[in-house]
Amino acid sequence: MCDDDAGALVVDNGSGMCKAGFAGDDAPRAVFPSIVGRPRHQGVMVGMGNKDSYVGDEAQSKRGILTLKYPIEHGIITITTTAEREIVRDIKEKLCYVALDFEQEMATAAASTSLEKSYELPDGQVITIGNERFRCPEALFQPSFLGMESSGIHETVYNSIMKCDVDIRKDLYANTVLSGGTTMYPGIADRMQKEITALAPSTIKIKIIAPPERKYSVWIGGSILASLSTFQAMWISKQEYDESGPSIVHRKCF
Repeated sequence: MCDDDAGALVVDNGSGMCKAGFAGDDAPRAVFPSIVGRPRHQGVMVGMGNKDSYVGDEAQSKRGILTLKYPIEHGIITITTTAEREIVRDIKEKLCYVALDFEQEMATAAASTSLEKSYELPDGQVITIGNERFRCPEALFQPSFLGMESSGIHETVYNSIMKCDVDIRKDLYANTVLSGGTTMYPGIADRMQKEITALAPSTIKIKIIAPPERKYSVWIGGSILASLSTFQAMWISKQEYDESGPSIVHRKCF
C-alpha cells in the first residue's frame, strides 16, 4: 500500500481513556484505559512472558503484579501512581450525578437515605455512598470545594462567550455543546442550562446540546478532519518536527 492509500489513524489520548480508530469511521475501534503498567519486581514472573510494560485493559488485569501509572492527567503528562484511581472512576461512572439544586439535594440527603447507594470494593467490602454522589461532581460548578480559586464551568462558558464579538454571542448561547467523558454525568445538561440562564441576559435563548455520543466527540471530530481531502496539507513529517519542534503544529494546522 502506498502512502496515498494509507488511512489516517486517529488517536485521542484522554486523561481517563484512550480512543483509537481510522479516519472516516463513526466511532473509535479501540477504547482502553490510559494506563501503563510495569512489573514491580525484576526477573521472570509466571504469566508475564517477556514484556516489560503493559497498557490499557491488559495492565488492569495484571494490576496485582504491576506498578500502574497514568501518563496523562488533565491534559498534562504526569508520572503519578495510584492503585485506587480505577475504583474511583468506576464509582464516578456508576453512581455520581449532578444535582439541579445542590442545597436542596443536600437537604434531601440529610433527611432520608433515599439517595444512598451501595458499592462493592474489589476485596468484597461494601461501602455506602450518600451525598458524595453529587457533592463530588459539584466541584465542576464550585471549584472551592477542592480548594481552588477558579470559576465553575458555567461561569467559564459565560466569560468565554462574553469575550467574543457581540454579533456572535447570541449564536454561541444557543449552541453550547457538551463534550468529553465527564459530561456524561446525569443531570449536567439541565444544571448548565439553569446556571447559564441565570448569568446571561434575560432576552437571550440558552440551549445546551448534549449529544449521546459526546463521550467520543473529540475522536469523532478528528475522524472527520482526517477524512477531508485538505487534511494532507496538515501532515507533519518527523523531519519537519525535528527541525522546527512543536511550533510546526501552529504553522501547518492553524
